[in-house]
Amino acid sequence: MGEHLMTPNQVSAGELLQLIRSGRANTRADLQSATGLSRSTVGQRLDLLNRAGWLRHTTGNSTGGRPSHRIVFDPGHASVIAVDLETRHARAAVLDLAGTILAEHTAPLNINEGPDQVLDHLATWFPDLIAAAGIEPTHVCGIGLSVPGPVDWETGRVVEPPIMPGWHQYPIRERLQKAYADHVGPSMEDGPVPVFVDNDANLMALAEHQANHPDCSAFVLVKVSTGIGAGVVVGNGVYRGVDGGAGDIGHIRLHDRPDALCMCGSYGCLAAVASGRALARELSALGLETTSGSDVRRLLTEGHPDAIRLARDAGRRAGEVLVTVVTLLNPGVLMLAGDLSGVPFMTGVRELLYQRAMPRTTANLQIVTSRLGDHAGLIGAAAMVVEILYSPARAEARLNAHIG
Repeated sequence: MGEHLMTPNQVSAGELLQLIRSGRANTRADLQSATGLSRSTVGQRLDLLNRAGWLRHTTGNSTGGRPSHRIVFDPGHASVIAVDLETRHARAAVLDLAGTILAEHTAPLNINEGPDQVLDHLATWFPDLIAAAGIEPTHVCGIGLSVPGPVDWETGRVVEPPIMPGWHQYPIRERLQKAYADHVGPSMEDGPVPVFVDNDANLMALAEHQANHPDCSAFVLVKVSTGIGAGVVVGNGVYRGVDGGAGDIGHIRLHDRPDALCMCGSYGCLAAVASGRALARELSALGLETTSGSDVRRLLTEGHPDAIRLARDAGRRAGEVLVTVVTLLNPGVLMLAGDLSGVPFMTGVRELLYQRAMPRTTANLQIVTSRLGDHAGLIGAAAMVVEILYSPARAEARLNAHIG
């Protein structure tokens, strides 16, 4: 920690917090070394963070036998509500700031009912969740929402979502803030509870990368459920593109399926051929009652031969698109997640990738399945809230406003 990373007079308490949260500096001496601040100035910045209740101090023995005083971020000083909204059901949970689930609720919820009804219904779950987590409503510092559609990051609004009718450009943040206030009351923050929204594959990628592959500099997660989408983490941040459209690989068109009508209105999209919805349609034609990715998942779990055959074929079709994705991004990890992400689908993806990609492209590539499973979206939504609220600039503003 010998090099000064910042100009001392520009180092705020929020930036000190970033060093502590990242593990780059967890003692006063390390903070001085990393920032060039004097001992007294470091002490003043830490006092601000301590008064907010954001830090925890631990004492242990150093290698020399003298007590060592470590300063760490306290993940229990506040809580986050996370919601993972799927097409036919939703999960909601209260988590601490380290992503530990304190209370959880899952129930059927049809996204086709539209944003007003869905968001208000979700908010009715919050009081019981907060009580089950053993916290007060004022302990909640923010809400993170994962949705199965493209999201404009700046506005938090869904943009032209193929499988979310009625949600285009809907003011999700404002509506969920109102529903929270109506059903729960005030949060930790002054004013409406902060609400943040992102695409489900982005948030799953964020969660899986942080939990299982933090050293991977290029990480791709492909979610295959009712639809198909991808989340990309480059460095330590989600890559969203200029307006949230990055990773929407389900609407890349295949050259040989002009007959396949997609939910987006186009023909030949990958999602129209290889998604859970597409496989459900094919299985229904074979006499098996299926309407969604979760139905296909059930048949795959039961070992149904037609479901296994179709999932493997779908993996091959997805592999045709992923050859280009992998060649362009050169990721270290390609993770498959969602209802169809089991062995048959992965087998099909592997076959096409290793057959068509250049050997150098796949030489250092790991192809894996989700480790966090059905909780990835929740954990990612909570992580999004924490990353925003405790970023240096936002943390400094909250400290100055005496929030925390």
